[in-house]
Amino acid sequence: MASITKRGNGYRITVSNGRDRMGKQILETATFIPDPDKTERQNQKALERFAVEFESRVKDGKYLSGEKITFQDFTATWLQEYAPQHLEVTTVDIYKRHLEQHILPAIGHLKLSRIQPVHLNRLYNTMLQERKDGKAGGYSATTIKKIHALISSIMSTAVKWNVILENPCERVSPPKQSKNIDDIAFFTLEQSAIFLDAIDHDLNTGKIHLQHKIFFYLALFCGLRRGETTALEWSDFDFNQHTVNISKSTGMTQNGIITKAPKNKTSIRKITVPQNVIMLLRQYQKEQYKLKLSLGDYWNGQNYVFIQDDGRQMHPSTPYKVFKGIIHRYNERTSDNALKLPDIPLHGLRHTSATLLISQNIDIRTVSNRLGHAQTSTTMNIYAHQLKKMDEKAADTIENLLFLKKC
Repeated sequence: MASITKRGNGYRITVSNGRDRMGKQILETATFIPDPDKTERQNQKALERFAVEFESRVKDGKYLSGEKITFQDFTATWLQEYAPQHLEVTTVDIYKRHLEQHILPAIGHLKLSRIQPVHLNRLYNTMLQERKDGKAGGYSATTIKKIHALISSIMSTAVKWNVILENPCERVSPPKQSKNIDDIAFFTLEQSAIFLDAIDHDLNTGKIHLQHKIFFYLALFCGLRRGETTALEWSDFDFNQHTVNISKSTGMTQNGIITKAPKNKTSIRKITVPQNVIMLLRQYQKEQYKLKLSLGDYWNGQNYVFIQDDGRQMHPSTPYKVFKGIIHRYNERTSDNALKLPDIPLHGLRHTSATLLISQNIDIRTVSNRLGHAQTSTTMNIYAHQLKKMDEKAADTIENLLFLKKC
């Protein structure tokens, strides 16, 4: 039976866990700290419950000691017993890459209870100066913030499981993200028009297919994410109402392509699609049906809008490659540097959609709803650059209006 000893402001719980090979008794200990916001009776019950649960874990072989287990070993347990129940499969894959590339080489060998803020600050400072992918410079504050959040999540779980007493991440502040408007890459209105012409050029010369044109139209005119677009099925469109229903997303894992729920609950939405895009979709649907008939048994489609050559769902990496190809070919045949397109990421089309809407005085709530953001504040934070321009324009407008009236 567990023994409970008062020690300072807390209690030490001790449980016998058999004997070692030398016959010496093995004692496992844990510390319970009363909650100052609870009554003495409530804390007493919590202490008794804690002691019973601790003894049960020790007897069942599930007890982990932060003094004995390394961060790497605990992470393996975390990935097996916590992550699958609480995280998306794609998120787990990303976390595994972060762990293998950045975190475990730096602190994986340390005992869990011995990890201090100095170890984490050292890791973050190193990442600010050096990269592991061969590129010049260090990682962005945004990347380091994600690393910090992952370590904190693991440490918080260790606290909840009574492996350690506190989370050292709570005493560390990762580098702050620079609020530089250049961090948001997008096309201007003029560049958007050039890009649309470049799409048509490549379509006419056979470099791309109609489905690629529609894919980029949905990103630009509707602000859809790549995963949301590749997951679309024909049943998601209502051609009569000119709408598309966003209810799922495609992601990549180590085991291949998966279809999952969107990024958040508000990402599940129905938005209006421009009539010209609907017309293109109608045309493409007929072409896809003819392709299906011509392929016969080779067809392996499942009603996806964007497909591979045998009808299967388009691979998530394909749109990026096609997008970069369009920009590269256009810039190669354009001698005037002022007319060349910036090499923005594919996600930049979504940013372009939002930026252009805001520039045309579309209210922020409507923009936020079309993008599927959880809160309008998210939209405002991301597109602060355009909102600032609108605020300056508003100041100029009211100034001109009043002074003109005065004159």
